[in-house]
Parts: sequence; C-alpha cells; structure tokens
Amino acid sequence: MTQATESPAAAQADRSPGDTGWAALAGVLAGGAGLAVAELVAAVVAPGASTLFAGGAAVVDAVPGWLKDFAVQWFGTNDKAVLLGTMGVVLAVGAALAGWLELRRPPFGALLMGAVGVVGAMVAVLRPDATPLWALPSIVGLGAAVLLLRAAVARLRPVPSRRAASGSGGSGSAAPDGGVDRRGFLTVSGITVGVAALALVGSRVLSAGSTAVSAVRDKLRLPTARTTAPPVPAGADLKLDGLTPYVTPNPDFYRIDTALIVPQVNPEDWSLEVHGLVEEPFTITWDELLALPLEEHHVTLACVSNTVGGDLIGNALWLGYPIRALLERAKPRAGADMVLSRSTDGFTAGTPLEVLQDPDRDSLLAIGMNGEPLPVEHGFPARLVVPGLYGYVSATKWVTSLEVTTFDADQGYWTPRGWSALGPIKIESRIDVPRGSAPAGAVTVAGVAWAQHTGIGKVEVRADDGDWVTAELAETVGPDTWRQWHASIDLAAGNHTLAVRATDADGLVQTEAEAPPAPDGATGWHTVTVSVG
Repeated sequence: MTQATESPAAAQADRSPGDTGWAALAGVLAGGAGLAVAELVAAVVAPGASTLFAGGAAVVDAVPGWLKDFAVQWFGTNDKAVLLGTMGVVLAVGAALAGWLELRRPPFGALLMGAVGVVGAMVAVLRPDATPLWALPSIVGLGAAVLLLRAAVARLRPVPSRRAASGSGGSGSAAPDGGVDRRGFLTVSGITVGVAALALVGSRVLSAGSTAVSAVRDKLRLPTARTTAPPVPAGADLKLDGLTPYVTPNPDFYRIDTALIVPQVNPEDWSLEVHGLVEEPFTITWDELLALPLEEHHVTLACVSNTVGGDLIGNALWLGYPIRALLERAKPRAGADMVLSRSTDGFTAGTPLEVLQDPDRDSLLAIGMNGEPLPVEHGFPARLVVPGLYGYVSATKWVTSLEVTTFDADQGYWTPRGWSALGPIKIESRIDVPRGSAPAGAVTVAGVAWAQHTGIGKVEVRADDGDWVTAELAETVGPDTWRQWHASIDLAAGNHTLAVRATDADGLVQTEAEAPPAPDGATGWHTVTVSVG
C-alpha cells in the first residue's frame, strides 16, 4: 500500500491565522530571551559588550549632528531612554517578523535572527577598547534565540494526522487542535520566558560592580582643598519662586553624554595618562591625585545643545587639580595646540591647549562636586571642568587620558559629525519668571544670564517691543558663573511678550539673530508670553 502524504497546500491550509500570530509571539519571546542571555554573558565579559548597549552606542556614534540635536531638544536628558525604547520596539518587530518567516518560509526566520547576532557581534568588537571576546554576548545570546525560536515554531507546524498514519499501517496519534501541538508550543514558550528571567537575574547579580563603585564613592572622604573658593555672596541667590538657584543641586544638574551605560570606574583602578607631544609624559594614580594641592572653584557648565531659554546648563562648586599644572609637568612641545581628552567609554574632546594653559582660567581635573565626590553619572572618579567652553569640547567625564596634539592631527568626537572644533560659550540670558500668568500691575521678571570667563555686565528686559528696562544684577562669585537678575515692569491686563538680552563685561551685546544649536551654539533673545490679569 502506498504511504499517504500531506501536500504542501494541505499543510498550508492547516495553519490558521492564529498560528501566524503565535509564531510572531514566539519570535518576540525568543528574541527577548536571546537579549537577556546576551546581557548575562556581557556581565561576565564587559558591560559595554551587550548586544543592546553596543548597538545603541553604535547608533549614537552614527547619527548626524542635526538628529542628535533634535533628540536632545525634544527629549532632553531622557534622550537615552527614548533611544533604547525605540531600539526595543524595532527589535521586537524584527523578532516577530522572524517568527512569521520561520513558520511560513523556514529557515529564513532563524537566519534573520542569526544575522542580528552576527551584526551585534561585529558592532561590539568595533567599539573602543573592545576585545574579540566582546563578540560572545551577541553570538551566545542570539544563538540561544535561534534554538528557542525553532523549537517553538516546530510545534506550530501540522504533524501527520491519525488518518494518514493509519493509512500506512501505523498507529500514530494526532496532535491536538487539528494537528498543531499547541501544548508543546506553550511548554517551549514557558521555557523561553524562564530562560529570559533567569538570565536577567543572573546578569543583575553579576553586574553588582555598579553598586560596588557607588559604595566606594559613598565611603570616600575628599581631602580639604588647599585653595578654597570664595563664599557665595548673600545676594547671589535672589530666592524667588521659580527662579533657578545660583548653585545647582547635584540631582538637578543636567546630564548629556554619549554613554548609554554609565561607566563604573573604581578609583583604585583609575589612572590618568598625560602624553603625546610632550617632553615628559607621565601617568598619575588616584592616590597621587588626592595628594596634590587641590583647588575649589565655582564654574557654570553649558551644553552646546542648549536651545535659547533651555535648561541644559548648571552651576556648581568643583574640587580638583589645575589642568595647567599637569601640562606644565608634561612640558608640551612647540607646535602643539590641542589636548585630546579621552573617556573610559571612548568619548573624546578636543580642547585648545592655550585655554587649558591660561593662568586666569580655572580649568580643573575635578573629583568633587558641591562638597561631595563626583556623582557616578557625572564622571566619578574624575572629569574635566573648563570655564567658557561648551561641554562637547571640554567636559570629558570618566577621563583617563590627556593627549597633547594638534587640531590638524586629531579631532574630538563631535567635530567630524559637523560641530565646531572650538566651542566657546556664547552670551545668553533666560527668563525664569513669570511663566504662564501674572497679576496686573508691577510684575517681577527674573532669570539668569551667562557669559563665562568674561562675566555679565548688564541685563535688559522689555515688554511688547517697548523700551528696554535695565535689570538689577544679583551678586556673583566671579565671571565663570552665571548671574541672576530681576526687574519690575508695569503690565496691564492682557497677553504680553517679554524679551531679555544680556551684555557681557566687555560691552558685547547678545545677538538677536536666531540660530540653532548646531554647529556652535544657539543664539537669539529668549521670549515668553504671559497672560496678565
């Protein structure tokens, strides 16, 4: 007797639309489990080697300047969370497609998921300071995903029916639900979820290094500064409701950088190499840094992505060692004009050598912020603080290297991406109050203005294109910080537009011309609309 066989068309007919949905779910579950396994392996190899974070870092590196600026403008300090969330959605859609393909066109689903693993491995090994071992998380994780996907989708394919089996003289048994082993599918899916959960728990346990570094920081007692900062004058902070405080608390200080995973650097393992075009290169350890005569200085930092009226700016008291003293020890050679600072995560910034050597500018290798060790997310154990330059060319966090070089020979991270190589901070001012509404009559208008390393000489406000009114300036520690201001303007009931402009200590007036942050900082007068009544 001839054995009965099931035609491809019949097998196709046995697959209900619901089976396709289950296959897509299998892809999502398998992909999620694969990423979780990759996280577990990365916790052993290196946190930066994880498929998700290495891929995210590659995206950050690849995006053009205008897109990075768009993300910061719209999402601010949540830009990294938005990026990772978007990547998660894209990967989930791709995993669902892989599940569908594995059911309808095997083995293309498995090949698609395997290709993601290969790409992830290649991206990881190309990251700064990566080793060949950085390929392991993607290979192992997505390899596990392929196995789980194939095991789950196999249960969704029809098996020979009882009729076909008996026709051949066998005693086969039919799978439930019309030849599809859904019970087996659910079992494999449960195993997949269990693998994901165990892998995530394991990765968190193995990643306890972040907790360890935070514990080291919490126990650290910084040495007393040899040169202390002058006290903040009593009149520097007007303490008006809604007005930004003169000193920004650490939890409120903006954070913009390229690190998707906050580097965890134990001070005992940290060192700074000063090298390049110098006569006497050297390396300094954490204990050696603490033994140096440290200084305190109030310095305002600003991000080049800050829009007119934006909040990507903050003022803090920094503790550290003068960078010019480090350079004096290294003795830069003639012709050098740039210092390329490098972070432990591979980020670089190119800073003019003459700025760092300026004896009137308090550029620091900082280890303290507002009376405590640097927060981990702000560069612990050490970072650069340079008055008067936007952070993308100066404020390297988790810094491990200062290479004396030239602008002709090297570039910082953002320069080849279309941003200016120098990045001096522009004169800016901002209205903090009032916002939204105010009672009719004498309205208090207040805010902050900055012109780092030159200082603010005057601030003026006006309503509805009227005459400029000179505001009263608050006290300040010095020219390297922002300055609060306030003025009183009589406003009748109705809607009014308020504008502000600043003049620096040299008489340069803030420009009205509007320009976006790229390529060297936003310009324009900040305006707010207020409903008065």
